[in-house]
Amino acid sequence: MNSLMLNTDGVQIPQLGFGVWQVPADEAERAVTTALRAGYRHIDTAAAYENEEGVGRAVRAAGVPREKVFVTTKLWNGDHGRAEQAFDESLARLGLDYVDLFLIHWPVPEQDKYVQAWRAIEKIYRDGRAKAIGVSNFTVATLTRLMNETDITPSINQIELHPYFQQREMRAFHEANGILTEAWSPLGQGKGLLADPALGVLSEKYGRTPAQIVLRWHLQLGNVAIPKSVTPARIEENLDVFGFILDAEDMAAIGAMNAGRRIGPDPDSFNLT
Repeated sequence: MNSLMLNTDGVQIPQLGFGVWQVPADEAERAVTTALRAGYRHIDTAAAYENEEGVGRAVRAAGVPREKVFVTTKLWNGDHGRAEQAFDESLARLGLDYVDLFLIHWPVPEQDKYVQAWRAIEKIYRDGRAKAIGVSNFTVATLTRLMNETDITPSINQIELHPYFQQREMRAFHEANGILTEAWSPLGQGKGLLADPALGVLSEKYGRTPAQIVLRWHLQLGNVAIPKSVTPARIEENLDVFGFILDAEDMAAIGAMNAGRRIGPDPDSFNLT
């Protein structure tokens, strides 16, 4: 498993993680247990997913030393004004003493409390209850404001990113500011991406599934990626992406698939609380 260095006190994040968005609470423990047994060491959850309890049970019972499992959770939109309390509630649901990464889930620009939330999260970091802190779904504008008005640059920005929506401007901005890029929905949520003929050609060439081709593309770009599945065979398949390398021509072929096609909400207008 490759790891990437965050900009925070030498903390490293496993480059391939296991996401549990839309995994029902009663399935989360089993899915995370399967993932940890397969070799994943990075689990991504959130208060909004309503499955932190199952994730925490799996992490605690896995038989893997706690310091070897990287756990991320996130602050929900309606909690920007009570970030410390919401963090404590997430930690209690997880049943852990700390998390490895705590993110603001969305900037919620209409509410305009994300700077306030970040200042509280900076305190959580300084207290050692989160080993690293970052954001999710932030844009160049919201990230710039956050960095200008607070003390700590986010270590990572978790954004929608897949071959149909490659976020080149955001990735360049992250690189220029020492922020890692993390891809949610790295496989395009199964909404046609994996059936694209261009990926079919590469799948045949490398003897790998389209999902493995896309995940390998993410890794070679330097993204952190968090694919999600509850199917044990697919959980293992998604992890088996370290034994081959896409050549430059094939990386360019996937790059040419960019359509600017967003699947999820637009961060500039997503104001659900």
